[in-house]
Amino acid sequence: MSYIVDRRLNGKNKSTVNRQRFLQRYRSHIKKAVSEAVSNRSITDLESGESVSIPKRDIGEPTFRHGSGGKRTIVHPGNKEFVSGDRIARPPQGSGGGAGGGEASNSGEGMDEFVFQITQEEFLEFLFDDLELPNLVKRQLAGLESFKLVRAGVVSEGTPNKINIIRSLRQATGRRIALTAASRRRLKAYENEYEALLDTDEILRDKQRVLLLEKEINMAKRFFILLYLFLQRNYEKIEVVFIRHHTSAKEVDEQEFFYSRETGGTIVSSALKMTDKIIKDRFSPQEWNIYVAQASDGDNWNDDSPICRKILTQHILPVVQYYAYVEINPRRHQALWREYESIQQEYGDYFAMQQISDPTEIYPVFRELFQRKSNRSSAA
Repeated sequence: MSYIVDRRLNGKNKSTVNRQRFLQRYRSHIKKAVSEAVSNRSITDLESGESVSIPKRDIGEPTFRHGSGGKRTIVHPGNKEFVSGDRIARPPQGSGGGAGGGEASNSGEGMDEFVFQITQEEFLEFLFDDLELPNLVKRQLAGLESFKLVRAGVVSEGTPNKINIIRSLRQATGRRIALTAASRRRLKAYENEYEALLDTDEILRDKQRVLLLEKEINMAKRFFILLYLFLQRNYEKIEVVFIRHHTSAKEVDEQEFFYSRETGGTIVSSALKMTDKIIKDRFSPQEWNIYVAQASDGDNWNDDSPICRKILTQHILPVVQYYAYVEINPRRHQALWREYESIQQEYGDYFAMQQISDPTEIYPVFRELFQRKSNRSSAA
């Protein structure tokens, strides 16, 4: 066997170069493992690394060997059965004592696999490969910034003549209330437990519905976490607004948006009205690229769906770059979906809608909504 030694000079980070070549070579295996991880992980663990398995048959390296060369006729010493010129019959199929071809055995062992770990950064790189925000345009000149002086609020130290007496009294009252918070929480928990015991029959009757709602909410959170990680990693100057809604909408922080478990009746137009108000108050279309992503189970008051269409077509869609609607619903579509279908026909590439019925569909749908298109101009 011949050995080829590469004696070319290389930097101290040559292992990094080799790793990048390795990741590029087995790109399809890694992307498959990343896609499966998104569906199987908890929503709090989507941005860590991942173990990737590659079948041993796919990692073979080319080798150079010295062949026998020419025509050779050999009768080995000690042969008692054959003479020169005899033809040896092929053994029956399936017999013989070879090393085997990697088939699975009845002991549960199969073909060996090569397992390696990709980092968090590499995981996110494969997760968001070839994705971008659609219709992104340059709104301001690069580096153009303006500043203005504003009051910084209040401080906890300074001269007594500047003390804010009303604020100090309010904070003192708040501290006293906070000291009794633990007792009030326990009392509230006991009251909830008592009410649950009284309504045991109702809880058992609606248990299946509750589990279904929790599953759909969980899938919506997975989708939004993917979107949030994508924005944070790929774009520097962004501002994300979180809106939760049931019968009424409210703007919440990241913690409440992803981890709150509230459920209830749905009036979708309440969220759209708040979205329209926030855009008008804080995000001028002349200065911002505005994107909206909505996830819903499709359940909405019948009279509210036409209102949603009106708000979207008259107020929101004329000022946004892209609107993505995802319906988390394994059942048949309802009135909201039908209203949105008519909007999609009118706005084309600026309005997209997809359905998710199973956790395994979250990542493919996400890629479909934000896939980079060859005929789209590069992002500014």
